[in-house]
Amino acid sequence: MLALVVGLVTLALLFNFLNGMNDAANSIATVVSTRVLSPRLAVVWAAFFNLVAPFLFGVNVASTIGTGVVDPSIVTPMMLLAVLLSSIVWTHLCTQAGLPISVSHALVGALVGAGLVKAGPGALVASGLAKIMLFIVLAPLIGMALGAALIIAVMWVCRRAAPGPVDRWFRRLQLVSAALYSLGHGANDAQKTMGIIAVLLFSTGYLGGSFVVPVWVILACSAAISLGTLAGGWKVIETLGMRMTKLQPVHGFCAETAAAVSILMSTDGGIPVSTTHTITGSIIGVGLPTKLGAIRWGIAYRIVWAWILTIPASALAAALVWWVIAVVGLAD
Repeated sequence: MLALVVGLVTLALLFNFLNGMNDAANSIATVVSTRVLSPRLAVVWAAFFNLVAPFLFGVNVASTIGTGVVDPSIVTPMMLLAVLLSSIVWTHLCTQAGLPISVSHALVGALVGAGLVKAGPGALVASGLAKIMLFIVLAPLIGMALGAALIIAVMWVCRRAAPGPVDRWFRRLQLVSAALYSLGHGANDAQKTMGIIAVLLFSTGYLGGSFVVPVWVILACSAAISLGTLAGGWKVIETLGMRMTKLQPVHGFCAETAAAVSILMSTDGGIPVSTTHTITGSIIGVGLPTKLGAIRWGIAYRIVWAWILTIPASALAAALVWWVIAVVGLAD
């Protein structure tokens, strides 16, 4: 059993690494698009703040993933194997295709698919899933609204200022907003894998009688997502940071700040939101008040379709993997 648990923890950390690779675009898209930092320096900047974030904002999101999607009593190591394998495959395929998906929703979908096939609809936690599904819609809309409001406010405040000084100031401020966004990303996204590892340890008796997230799990997951960000999913960065719309430093600052505020508020409430949805909505929101044509809607539509397909695709994949495990007699 110990060998299986160690193997699954390793697989979960690999998933977190891939999460960091795909979501590197979220953390650095705007700062790269505006050329405030080179891509290499930007991923180092983002990786550092991803690393420290979970120690500043608690582990409420990890608890939601661990106990608020499926009933922890039905979770077994082999079920989590199905969840992780399907999540990793979907994340890797989308990263290679340059699509900034919600890695969080790949994980949630896989938990739902495996839980349904293993124990039926009664295994699902309706309240937790309702909260997650609600924020699939709300996260990009909140990001869009905040981004639009911020850019309008900044344009009004700076309406009589010379363009040169404004650009220089917002290049400096964008370093702050990029750091704030990376804190939000690390605080919310790294916790999802923490929840998976914690429920694995709980279901196998290694946590005793209460669900907690050990410090070593926080450290390991923070390091894995930071290393993934450091490696960078360059195709995704190109899609989100360079192809969807043209940003200036002032736009980048507003988009990152809007997304960071939304994500950190959700994190405080223990809501596992999609950082990808949020930053994309913020970028679109910032582009709308300036010029509608600045948004390349064809690319935006591709991203939205990837979002729509993520939960059902990962749920189906996890259900199939669990079915195969059950057929060959390895279900526990």
